[in-house]
Amino acid sequence: MESPQTALHSDSDRFLECLDHFLKHCTETQAMQDFIDNLLPDIMAKIGNGKSNLNVIGVGSGCGDLDLKILSALHHKYPEMTVDNEVIEPNPQQLRDYRDLVSQTPGLDYVRFIWNEMTAEEFEEQWKENKRTKKADLIHMFQMMYFVKDPEATVSFFQSLLNRNGRLLITLHSGNTGWVKMLEAFSKQLGASEEHRSSDHIKRFLDSKGVRYQSHNLPIQLDITKCFIEGDEDGELMLDFVTDVVHFSKTTSPELKAKILEFLRRPEVSVESNGKVLMNGDSELIILEQLT
Repeated sequence: MESPQTALHSDSDRFLECLDHFLKHCTETQAMQDFIDNLLPDIMAKIGNGKSNLNVIGVGSGCGDLDLKILSALHHKYPEMTVDNEVIEPNPQQLRDYRDLVSQTPGLDYVRFIWNEMTAEEFEEQWKENKRTKKADLIHMFQMMYFVKDPEATVSFFQSLLNRNGRLLITLHSGNTGWVKMLEAFSKQLGASEEHRSSDHIKRFLDSKGVRYQSHNLPIQLDITKCFIEGDEDGELMLDFVTDVVHFSKTTSPELKAKILEFLRRPEVSVESNGKVLMNGDSELIILEQLT
């Protein structure tokens, strides 16, 4: 008999613990650095035309480490410009970590930080209530579309905030990755109330509306080797993150756990190399422009 399951993203402390472990055992950080080095310069090419100040919005910015890299790249491209950086992050601990990182990072005098401890939906509601009209030159929403109630409405709202030459950047897991395949195959058993969101969902919505976009694959591998070691603490953290279930092994029947572990070793999900099991966790970057 399985115990009641709790979605990992609803348990803030456990989620942050698992997220930290995940980032240490995957290539996502490198993939995002490659994005900043190789894709972002072209994305930024026109957003500063004729401006002395740039407006940036980070939605679900977490602890801010990626935000500061983006700000640094913007400053390198447009060294004479100031930046208003609006941060939207509902997790108070993540927001505190972001503030601490800013206070410890020299050379940010060109940035004015605007802090919003709230969800994307709360930000939208407040924006409309206050009848704000400010436009954004760059909006980024990295790996956060899983947590909004209505992803299509969220995308539409933030795209409506874009200035001329502005860009909206969204990343989600690619629909053809092993990770998404596992989550879709076991969604009901894992207690998911709806289909796991991937970049395919957003692209289908955009296609249905005739909205133009660009997309780029961000290759990511996740080391899940320790998931197969019974009782390994690191493996348990990774299993929680991969399945989005708090204390997965304790709340899941041995039969279901065995099926999921078997699925994770399938060749369309993972590869085995040098004694490691590496799961395909590719993300996709979707780039939107101002609606015309």
